Amino acid sequence: MIRIVTIGTSVITVAFAAAVRTVEGIEIAAVYSRDAERARAFAEQIGAPASGDGLDAVLADPSIDAVYVASPNAVHAEQVRRALAAGKHVLVEKPAVGTAAEWSALAGEAARAGLVLLEAMRTAYDPGTAAVRGLLPSLGVIRRVSFHYEKRSSRYSAVLAGERVNIFDPAMGGGALADLGVYGIHALVLQFGAPQSVQAASVPLDAGVDGAGIALLGYPGFVADIAYSKITDSGRPSEIQGEDATLLIDEIASPRRLVRRGIDGAVSERIVDAPPHPMAGEVQRFVELIRTGATASEDIERTRITLQTMEDVRTALTPPPSRARLQRSAETAG
Repeated sequence: MIRIVTIGTSVITVAFAAAVRTVEGIEIAAVYSRDAERARAFAEQIGAPASGDGLDAVLADPSIDAVYVASPNAVHAEQVRRALAAGKHVLVEKPAVGTAAEWSALAGEAARAGLVLLEAMRTAYDPGTAAVRGLLPSLGVIRRVSFHYEKRSSRYSAVLAGERVNIFDPAMGGGALADLGVYGIHALVLQFGAPQSVQAASVPLDAGVDGAGIALLGYPGFVADIAYSKITDSGRPSEIQGEDATLLIDEIASPRRLVRRGIDGAVSERIVDAPPHPMAGEVQRFVELIRTGATASEDIERTRITLQTMEDVRTALTPPPSRARLQRSAETAG
């Protein structure tokens, strides 16, 4: 039995606990929070037998095999590093860390220690994603891809009221790209690899993060757009357009209804059975890697390319200096 401790007490950890209950060979052994009372209450909520408010003490417990990191994005890297140093396998919520270089460094530490490091990206281990991959050859030459995840956050009203909310806080690594855009980018990387070019635009919020955005990614022979928003909703499907047919995908994060529309007018539909829990696949993959000692190199590389692409999107969002600004800089230097 793999005994895992959770870091983070948000709704995603509640969902993770429910997913763990559907997977054999793993159980939540403890909950960590900086606040002892909050840790106890959360442990009771998700049915964990123990809790603690000292991370070093929790990580030093020899009965703990693994750590699930679901804290604010900005502190992922340090907590993953400490968990690996303590000899624990790590499953870390998406986006795993802030940069591709940071991820590669942590992956190197895990490999040297013989530990599993995996990003908890449910889309990668969803049966719907595999079904999409299986249908790609039937579309002919791919020319256009449009993936999106646009859902108004339940916390956006609090942001409008002037409250500080972690998922909309730049200091916590929040924003629409980090929270929702990552799904579309990861799905694109999984199906087609790294893009050759990146352009982007976003809707900035007074909170200091992006509320919505779009990235235009170039590939050999086709172009893809990734749309994301935490301030609006959308009911449109994602699409992969080939020269022979177009595939409509109901939800890019958890594909369940796939519709193929051929240029000859033929329409076919495939319904993908849902797993026992949307996050069950990532938990199963984590358990498999630990139990078999298999390498996670493909998973690690996919996360690295996704993080690099997100960096490229952020770079593309940085406006070039205006001519007037360049002139002022030249005058100051002179």
